[in-house]
Amino acid sequence: MAGHSKWANIQHRKGRQDAVRSKLFSKLSKEITVAAKMGDPDPDKNPRLRMAVKEAKSVSVPKDVIDRAIKKSEAGDGDNYDEIRYEGYGPNGVAVIVEAMTDNRNRTASVVRSTFSKNGGNLGETGSVSFMFERKGEVTYTSAAGDADTVMEAAIEAGAEDCESSEEGHTIYCADSDLNEVSTALEAELGDSESTKLIWKPNMTTEMDLEAMQKLMKLVDALEDDDDVQRVTTNFEASDEVMSQL
Repeated sequence: MAGHSKWANIQHRKGRQDAVRSKLFSKLSKEITVAAKMGDPDPDKNPRLRMAVKEAKSVSVPKDVIDRAIKKSEAGDGDNYDEIRYEGYGPNGVAVIVEAMTDNRNRTASVVRSTFSKNGGNLGETGSVSFMFERKGEVTYTSAAGDADTVMEAAIEAGAEDCESSEEGHTIYCADSDLNEVSTALEAELGDSESTKLIWKPNMTTEMDLEAMQKLMKLVDALEDDDDVQRVTTNFEASDEVMSQL
């Protein structure tokens, strides 16, 4: 989906800012610790941990930070976190999914609800917007992995559902339950991926003009600023002209 891809590009540009990177590193470290606690501390034996480590490496989280996060789980340190999904609406009725990890459900729910209200949105019930998305596995490669035909062939052989290629690279989608198997097969054929993760892929989008996009970015920035929020997904769609003005 164009909206998802463009939002990912915005996040990538934002990720170059030191403050944002520091917060992102902290959230990815939390995901690694939780994944390691829930399974084996060896990424080769724990698909969720393997994906968490790969995502961390894709944004240049230092190896020592990753190792510390895994060791923290082995030592039994830290709080136990609940995984919660919030759903709501932003400007222009755009759908918003907020994924959080929290040691205090009441605190997180209060902050998320308040953030929606203060930024032109409103928090909905579970299921209120998730029907506009599909849970998918996503594997991305740079253009250096090969041409569109080569990557498409590898994706089909690996059991993927779809492959989208552009000058910027390749995005391969698969069923969420197949992500570990598909990504492993792809890496055997194409080498290390740029990122491997579970996503909410929009199956319907909401058109946004410049004013609505500016309001949406403000909402998403405020949500992502909360330490309990791991990731935010929306189903916006905006023209290249609008995106260039952001």
